[in-house]
Amino acid sequence: MQCAKMAMFPVCRGPTSPRTSVSAARVSSIKRVRSSFLKSASKSSVARRSAVTRAVMAPDSMKDAVSLDNDAEALTKSMLLHYQYSVGMDPTTISSNKRAAYEALACAVGERLAAKFNKTQDHFKKVDQKYGYYLSAEFLQGRALLNAVENLELESSVKESLAKVGYTLEDMAEQELDMALGNGGLGRLAACFLDSMATLDLPMFGYGIRYSYGMFKQLIDDGFQKEEPDYWLGTGNPWEIERPSTKYPISFGGKSVKGVWTPADQVYAVAHDNPIPGWNTDNTISLRLWGARPVEEFDLSSLNSGKYQEAFEKRMEAETICAVLYPDDSTTEGKILRLKQQYFFTSASLQDIIARFLEAGHTDWDTLPDHAAVQLNDTHPTIGVAELMRLLMDDHGLEWDQAWAITGKVFAYTNHTVLPEALEKWGSDIMEDLLPRNFEIIEKIDKQFVKEMTALKVDKKVIARMKPIGEDEWGKGKDVVRMASLAMCGAHTVNGVAAVHSEIIKDTVLKDFYAIWPEKFQNKTNGVTQRRWLAFCNPELRDLITSKLGSDEWIGDLDKLTGLREFAEDPEFQAKWREAKLVKKQALAEYVKETTGYTVNPEALFDVQVKRIHEYKRQLLNVMRCIHQYSVLKKMTPEEKEDVVPRVVMIGGKAAPGYAMAKKIIKLINATGKLVNNDPEIGDMLKVIFLPNYNVSAAEIIIPGTELSEQISTAGTEASGTSNMKFAMNGALLVGTMDGANIEIWEEIGKENGFIFGAEVEEVDALIEARNEFEPCEEFQAVLDQIEAGDFGDVEFYQQILDALSGEDGAHYLPKDFYLLGYDFPSYCAAQDAVDAVYKDQVEWTKRSILSTAGMGKFSTDRTIAQYAEEIWNVKPTKC
Repeated sequence: MQCAKMAMFPVCRGPTSPRTSVSAARVSSIKRVRSSFLKSASKSSVARRSAVTRAVMAPDSMKDAVSLDNDAEALTKSMLLHYQYSVGMDPTTISSNKRAAYEALACAVGERLAAKFNKTQDHFKKVDQKYGYYLSAEFLQGRALLNAVENLELESSVKESLAKVGYTLEDMAEQELDMALGNGGLGRLAACFLDSMATLDLPMFGYGIRYSYGMFKQLIDDGFQKEEPDYWLGTGNPWEIERPSTKYPISFGGKSVKGVWTPADQVYAVAHDNPIPGWNTDNTISLRLWGARPVEEFDLSSLNSGKYQEAFEKRMEAETICAVLYPDDSTTEGKILRLKQQYFFTSASLQDIIARFLEAGHTDWDTLPDHAAVQLNDTHPTIGVAELMRLLMDDHGLEWDQAWAITGKVFAYTNHTVLPEALEKWGSDIMEDLLPRNFEIIEKIDKQFVKEMTALKVDKKVIARMKPIGEDEWGKGKDVVRMASLAMCGAHTVNGVAAVHSEIIKDTVLKDFYAIWPEKFQNKTNGVTQRRWLAFCNPELRDLITSKLGSDEWIGDLDKLTGLREFAEDPEFQAKWREAKLVKKQALAEYVKETTGYTVNPEALFDVQVKRIHEYKRQLLNVMRCIHQYSVLKKMTPEEKEDVVPRVVMIGGKAAPGYAMAKKIIKLINATGKLVNNDPEIGDMLKVIFLPNYNVSAAEIIIPGTELSEQISTAGTEASGTSNMKFAMNGALLVGTMDGANIEIWEEIGKENGFIFGAEVEEVDALIEARNEFEPCEEFQAVLDQIEAGDFGDVEFYQQILDALSGEDGAHYLPKDFYLLGYDFPSYCAAQDAVDAVYKDQVEWTKRSILSTAGMGKFSTDRTIAQYAEEIWNVKPTKC
């Protein structure tokens, strides 16, 4: 569904579409012509229709008839007019058509966004200062309605307007599907960054891919993960604005001879803008997502000769590029598709950046770095180093040396991993076949790098490890393009995302580069936006904090939460704090019942671990402790059971479709829950719940209701983590290892207010080396024995887990117990015993909970983005 106001957004035109000034009358005329066309067009898909202006439009006088004021009366008029003219429904039916009412409300809120967006973009162009551009393969936005309503300060007006037609704001929010544009922390971080960029009045753009089906929708069938396409666009997206005239050609294949690329195939990248409002400001920036379209919609000659599938082959090939997030790359075809995706959105984004530079009237290419700072979020967009070189040389006539000097001043790169296997590498053959001109450029970068390092007398073996093209240690001598190395060569700055992570990459995966270019390295500890993750998703706690601090200024300056520390032991405040938490626990209990069928006791301790399923994140450690605890409970006397702290352990997250081990862990969690939750002897003493299809909207229910946050990765493996910040911000106590941002969180809130266990970073390597000589404790072995005995189903199915933890050689790709579950198990169980002891003293628990929230000021993305802007991008705020 598309609303009348959307065509009012200003755009940066592609090279095929020069900038023009269009009058309101002309816009209206265009809409009528498009409307006429749509009435006769085939309904190819709802998602396709959502990206164009609807057939039924408001009359030309609509803009004059409707005020864009924020009061309830103006909003009600706007919503009713959109219900009639944008949605095309009889206004008398609004109280009986919830979905249509949501679409009308989205239009009414959206046109207010449009006004702010227009004002912002006009201001940015007027001041003509440096833009920042954030390129990311993921943006896990969540729902847009509540975020827009809160940031535009429309909550009371929207609630009043909806009450007149029999709805609540929650009714409307439930009609919206999460934008399926990400998977985990990488995408959610990018979304939080956009919120802070807008709030801090920074002239920024986000760039990504408009995935049609996201990653997948997770179903649980008999305990197994099943994947279904996530049809998030199936009912339309009223928040996006398709820009059919803002498109750029993207080439693939063919040959490149002496710098002249003759591609075999070409598609268009078409812009779709998603407005991102800031808090307490009019500044509204854009997340620009690229959708793929064929250069020719179909082959008429094939269609006329009855070859219908062949006629639309190019269209299907183009749309496949943006179909799903992270296609399985276990096959050559999957690798090609992933590289296509990454090049597709990166090339389109860089072409758009150059178009904006030229549109502003700039002609001196050496000033491009004074007008554009490009941040590469992980290795996915790092092909941009070669692509910017190609664009500057091939499309705009620059010589190599000038283009390379410019490129090195434009890019900065964020590293998100300490795992060498997670640093992307592409087979040289694949790169050369798919992107021959870019591969030529990378070859020259490689030769230039070797020459420079040789002149610095760097050891040949070190150069061989560092160079952008080299032998793949995992691929039997095959040459690969190392994307992290390419980024290091072409970026002026590389940053880690937590203090410990930044030190680890200097000592491990990027050690050689740090020895040569130490000045390139910085740390930028991650954060989260306190707007979505506290103020908006937890209004009960928000209102309590605001009443105690005397204002809501903390929503824009999170450091002000420190003011709560003086009330941490105030009995009255503690009681209100517990009341606010209980409300959210009850909501979470209802969500558990709705999604899993299990009934849980809101008075129990709510213990949660939600994140993508991976061995290093150690969901397996969590469920093994649950199995151990179940055995302990079964042996207790009735008197001992009286002293047990009831606990609900919730684990949620998706396993990548090709990640067999992660899927087996999900099955084990569900099998454990089935055994434990149906045992009448256990009752409410222990519940083990797997929460299916974890996403942003689910997190907004889960996180406020959580009391214990599990952050239990093996020390030295988690770059940062951000769920740890969200939970602590909402008063959950942290049980975890000294890893990632956990370390910095404890520095702020006090180690005494959490529960620390496990090996530390400095110990891990030696422990892994000695793992074959290590004998785990009896309790750990007893859990393995239960799995091997078939207590949780087919032993053969779990054999990979058993081998990974105790087999002769471990799992097929790692040494035995590589992530040290056996070593950390006793201290983990001890930490959980300490959790129970503190939970029995609710005064002490509540004090720690308040102090956790009070210490979270550092972990706002407002701080993170301000540091990026000042210390890496040199992008200045400008308020419209």
